[in-house]
Amino acid sequence: MLPKFSSKAFLAPMAGVSDPALRLQCKKMGAGLVVTEFTSIHSIIAKEKQLKEHLKSITEFIEYSEQERPLSVQLFGSDLNALEKAAKIVEPYFDIIDYNMGCPAPHITQQMAGGALLQQSNLTEQIFKTLVNAVKKPVTLKIRSGVTEASRYLFKDIAEIAEDEGIEMITFHPRTVHQGYSGNADWELIKELKEISNIPIVGNGDIATPEDAKKMIDETNCDYVMIGRGAMGNPFLFEQINDYLKTNSYHEYSFNDRLDSFFEYLHLTSKYKIKFANLKGQAMRFTKGMKGGSKIRSKITFATNIEELEKIMKDAYSTS
Repeated sequence: MLPKFSSKAFLAPMAGVSDPALRLQCKKMGAGLVVTEFTSIHSIIAKEKQLKEHLKSITEFIEYSEQERPLSVQLFGSDLNALEKAAKIVEPYFDIIDYNMGCPAPHITQQMAGGALLQQSNLTEQIFKTLVNAVKKPVTLKIRSGVTEASRYLFKDIAEIAEDEGIEMITFHPRTVHQGYSGNADWELIKELKEISNIPIVGNGDIATPEDAKKMIDETNCDYVMIGRGAMGNPFLFEQINDYLKTNSYHEYSFNDRLDSFFEYLHLTSKYKIKFANLKGQAMRFTKGMKGGSKIRSKITFATNIEELEKIMKDAYSTS
C-alpha cells in the first residue's frame, strides 16, 4: 500500500539537485513526496559491501532525514540479480522503491537503463516482477512517452505491463527520450494514460507555476503532479501550489525571500556530505531571475569554498 501523501505536489528526483537538504526544504514547504537522486543498483551493492566492512549502513551513501518521510528511493539499472539485491538493501530505510525508466542521458541509456528500457517490453516485465517480488514496500515507476517521435506511444504498453505486475503508481513525463528537455511536454498523453490506468498517475513536465499545476490536474485528471526544474531554487512552489489548489490564491515571494531560503538550505547542508560543486549549482538556481543575477552567477563560478559562496550570496541582498 502506498503511504498517505500530505499534498498533491511531489518533488522530482534530479541528479545533483535533489539532495537531502533541498528535499527537506521542499518537504517543509509542502511537498507531499520527495524522491532521492536516482542511484545505480550496482553502486548500491558495491557501497554496501564497503560500508559493511566499517559496520556502517547504506544510509551513509544515500543520505536522508526522518523528516522527509514518506520518502522514495529511485533506482536504475537492468541486471535482474543486481536489481533484486539492491532493492533488498534499500528496502528497510525507504517507504517506496521507485524505478527509473525515464532518464534520457546517453550515459544511462547506453547501459540499457533509464528511457532505453521503454522499447524492451520483455525485459521490462521481468524487471517489474523482480522488484515487486523482492520487496514488501510499494514499487512505483517513472517513465517517458517513448524513445523517438515514432515510438511516442510506448508508454501505454509499459503502463499496462507495470499495472499487471503490481506497480502501484506511475509518474509520467510526456516527452520522448530523444527530446530530452526540449520542446513541450505533451500533457494530452497524461490524460490518455490516466484514462487507461487503475493506479494513481503522477503528471510531470513543464510545471513552473501554481497555475501550471492546476491546469495539468484539470486537463489530464492526474492524481498528483511532480515538479522538477520548476522547484530548482524555488522550494516555495510547493506551498504556492497547495494554496492555489485549495483557495485559488497564493503568497508571492520576493528575491530576498529566495536568498533567505538559500541560506536556510546552506544551513541544512552542513549535516550531509554534499559536494561543493553541487552547492554552487544550487546557489546559481536560487539567483535565477534576480536583478544582476548573471553577474552573481559568474562570481559563484569562481568561489572555491563555502565562506566565499556565503559572501557572494550575502552581497546579492543589496542588488535584489
